[in-house]
Amino acid sequence: MEDCLFCKIIKGEIPCYKVYEDENILAFLDVNAVAEGHTLIIPKTHYENVFDIPEETLANISKVAKKLSILYKEKLNCEGINIINANGKSAHQSVFHFHMHLIPRKNNDGINLDFHGVSRTKEDLNKILEKIKN
Repeated sequence: MEDCLFCKIIKGEIPCYKVYEDENILAFLDVNAVAEGHTLIIPKTHYENVFDIPEETLANISKVAKKLSILYKEKLNCEGINIINANGKSAHQSVFHFHMHLIPRKNNDGINLDFHGVSRTKEDLNKILEKIKN
């Protein structure tokens, strides 16, 4: 994809701060980081989102996310990690090249990712379950 920011990074047209690279995956520091070590993990092949990325590629990205999480816990002294992925405009995906955010967390770091949902009744949950299963 010619206009894809991440494809340009992969091609070396835009510099990045690489923390991991293999023949299929690239991980680099996010220049708009919300925390120290905030990293983006991407496939080197352009896939828009989870709906079209091959399962094997997704599994390999998850393995890299775990490897980096363990490294960051040791080297950055983080107490937790958020691994976040958004798919589609309505989910607030901003770059339409599949990517995972790896966000090292510390207690009281001020980052708020709390989900405040609406409580569902048993009837509502059963209706949703029926839609999914049928």
